[in-house]
Amino acid sequence: MARLNPVFVCSACGGETLKWQGQCPLCGEWNSLEQRTPSRARAAPAAAAPATAVPVAATTGSERLMSGEEELDRVLGGGIVPGSVILLGGEPGIGKSTLLLQVASHAAQARPVVYASGEESVAQVSLRYTRLGLSAPRMSLVSETDLPAILALATEQRAQLLVIDSIQTVQSGSAGTLAGAVSQLRECTAELVRFAKTTGCAVVIVGHVTKEGTIAGPRLLEHLVDTVLYFQSEAGSRYRIVRATKNRFGPANELGFFAMTGTGLKEVKNPAAIFLARAPEPAPGSIVTVTREGGRPLLIELQALVDRMRFGAPRRVAQGLDANRLAMLLAAANRHAGVSLQEYDVFVNVVGGIEIAETAWDLPVLLALASSLADRPIPQSLIAFGEIGLTGEVRPVAYGDERLKEAQAQGFKVAVVPKDNAPRRAGPGLEVRAVARLSEALEAVRAG
Repeated sequence: MARLNPVFVCSACGGETLKWQGQCPLCGEWNSLEQRTPSRARAAPAAAAPATAVPVAATTGSERLMSGEEELDRVLGGGIVPGSVILLGGEPGIGKSTLLLQVASHAAQARPVVYASGEESVAQVSLRYTRLGLSAPRMSLVSETDLPAILALATEQRAQLLVIDSIQTVQSGSAGTLAGAVSQLRECTAELVRFAKTTGCAVVIVGHVTKEGTIAGPRLLEHLVDTVLYFQSEAGSRYRIVRATKNRFGPANELGFFAMTGTGLKEVKNPAAIFLARAPEPAPGSIVTVTREGGRPLLIELQALVDRMRFGAPRRVAQGLDANRLAMLLAAANRHAGVSLQEYDVFVNVVGGIEIAETAWDLPVLLALASSLADRPIPQSLIAFGEIGLTGEVRPVAYGDERLKEAQAQGFKVAVVPKDNAPRRAGPGLEVRAVARLSEALEAVRAG
């Protein structure tokens, strides 16, 4: 029988090489190669795997498990799908365990739930449970890091929801390495996926994040699971945002909003309360736009500051926006609207810590920059949205009618929008100023 030569596996990226090196040739990480002995290939099965016909009736929304949090159910696409695997990542102390404890408590009112914590003892979890005022007669708490023991308990309890807090603390003997290693993360996640698909038990996994804000471990973890959620928060803020970056059972990039209180996480029904806490008096460089995240329109304040350059090259700083696109917009404003910022430092910020990925912020950002340059405030009852082309035209954006309805519902009086987004008849109390060029938009704002 041929001898199997050892290989060296990188603990950072999971890449393999035939000889040891001080630096991984794939990811560049130092001292991360670990020697492994490859396992022999399994023999091919003698018989074909059993097949199941696709049912005629599709899965209905009533079969989902409700989390008890409408904002979370919105992000998940209507609730937790039985047999699905959800990966939740976020910074330490942001509230991942608190949210999942609330979800597990609500689910345990009608079905068996297992909550496995590898970071806290049962007594410590019970203290938080009591502080939050929760009660769940059908939930089993266990402080365990051995994954086979956790799965055995979930099978014994016939659990319909299993929470693993966290995947970096559990380990399986088949991987043969310490908890948190790449091979352990990969093998434990694969075992949890197999358990969920074969038993129909929904599994929620907590994942630690790196300093870059991504879930620690290989990207294979995100490919294995059905849904990937990120818990985000601005530094010092009590508000939390749950974003779905992957969802096989619902829309991606959907957002859910929560507020951290002394009794746990509370839903924020009106997100405008987070992003529209403006100064009592109008200030130059401040404007409100209507962006669309997932399935809902959001009113968000954009702030711009123009300051004369002191030395060197002018700075272009964008928080929550694409800095490269901002540089392109500045060139278009200089060429087609006479707004020259070549001798000024430019700072742009999205209030609330959210990141805007669409192009509807083009027009309001340029209007805010022109306001800061002229030191002339924009009326607080005015909103704007639209995409700017390199030739100076104002291009339409998707869901224009929904954006205008949300602005009208929040009490705004004037909307500067692309000409192709102008409705045939505006709603009561809302004046729509349709523009086709950037220069027309600047005139529409100056008109007050």
